[in-house]
Amino acid sequence: MSDDQNKVDIEEAIEAAVDAAKNETEEVIVEPEEVIVLNNDEQVAEAVEAVAKIKEQMIREQAETQNIRKRLQRDVESARKYALEKFAEDLLPILDNLERAITSAGDSEEVKPVLEGLELTLKSFIDTLAKYNVERIDPHGEPFDPQLHQAMTMVPNPDLEPNTVMDVVQKGYSLSGRLVRPAMVVVSKAP
Repeated sequence: MSDDQNKVDIEEAIEAAVDAAKNETEEVIVEPEEVIVLNNDEQVAEAVEAVAKIKEQMIREQAETQNIRKRLQRDVESARKYALEKFAEDLLPILDNLERAITSAGDSEEVKPVLEGLELTLKSFIDTLAKYNVERIDPHGEPFDPQLHQAMTMVPNPDLEPNTVMDVVQKGYSLSGRLVRPAMVVVSKAP
């Protein structure tokens, strides 16, 4: 579905919600023969009170309509922002396989042209993901963050502070700030 079609559908949904809110208010039509003449202060006070109640009800319904509109706009914005989440998640194993192929290729002259091609493909792949706000999480040497990292194991290491990421088994990724896949890491602990 195109962005223009999405925009039209969204606008139609917003208009339908506004129309529904407007239809909930009762239309009051006063015929000339129904006009009541107010003779005393008590009747005037009752009429003023009734008008105040109607005015308050209209203000509440307008506020409700605005809240519905804002909620729909937030939902639409969120849907647009995270629409690629499942797609990005499905692409990550391909990216991992490219990285493994580069790592296992070796240094021989026979493999060098293939290795260069794989590296260019990997760079192009990463650049394309970045263009759509898919960012790589490579926490090597950073403090362990359970919201972004998944600890695979803890290894004693006197050279590093405890709870520092020693090695990254699998890089993590986020889409527009939302975690798509946590980084799988090896964490240091006190000896």
